[in-house]
Amino acid sequence: MATARQVGTLVLLRHGESTWNLENLFTGWTDIPLSERGVNEAKEAGRLIKDTGLRPAVVHESLLLRAIQTTQLALAEMERSWVPVKRSWRLNERHYGALQGLNKQQTAERYGEDKVKVWRRSYDVRPPELDPTDARHPSHDPRYAGLPPELLPSAECLKDVVERMLPYWYDEIVPDLLTQPCVLVSAHGNSLRALVKHLDGLSDDEVVELNIPTGVPRVYELDSDFKPQTWRYLGDPAEIEKRAAAVKAQASGSKSGTT
Repeated sequence: MATARQVGTLVLLRHGESTWNLENLFTGWTDIPLSERGVNEAKEAGRLIKDTGLRPAVVHESLLLRAIQTTQLALAEMERSWVPVKRSWRLNERHYGALQGLNKQQTAERYGEDKVKVWRRSYDVRPPELDPTDARHPSHDPRYAGLPPELLPSAECLKDVVERMLPYWYDEIVPDLLTQPCVLVSAHGNSLRALVKHLDGLSDDEVVELNIPTGVPRVYELDSDFKPQTWRYLGDPAEIEKRAAAVKAQASGSKSGTT
């Protein structure tokens, strides 16, 4: 039986620490910049990609500042600031609804760590929704003004993120993989978990336990069916494990995170 040929390289990059992470706040679709540490993580990611010999020819990113900054900083380190960048709300972080802007530790103390963990890491349970009149609702943000109102979430679970991300994968990212040797996706913990679920064929339970470290490039070699032949993280294994463990600890709401 013939094996599928390699078609291209896909690099996934989760943004680094934001300023709200320092304050231990739920972020979601709130537009918050990178912290100093997050800036350094983005630059480091760019150096790792460059040193590995990868040359992204196009970038797909979310509409949120922390992902946009990560892209710009990483591309500058690669001396590839000129490559085309495509943005979509479909790559945004999961919308945390009424939790956005709240302190994670105080929320855990109020509702209980188990409840907060369900809201944060379950596959199909949404957190409390935002009222459409709330200023935090995306209907009040000009960057989403052109979207049909029914597409704008008041809150999302991971299942919702998978469903809104997959059309972008098929319609935008896959066509670029057909024509470009290397494609970079700069996004967020949950939008990238949604994509990894699809790529790796993870079950609903398996993806809930997936912890993608911040600022660490995840590199896939894809075959002609866009199935992974191999994947790997770039960087020091001990540091990667440390960052993944920090992501795992976020589920309780007891420590700062990168959502």
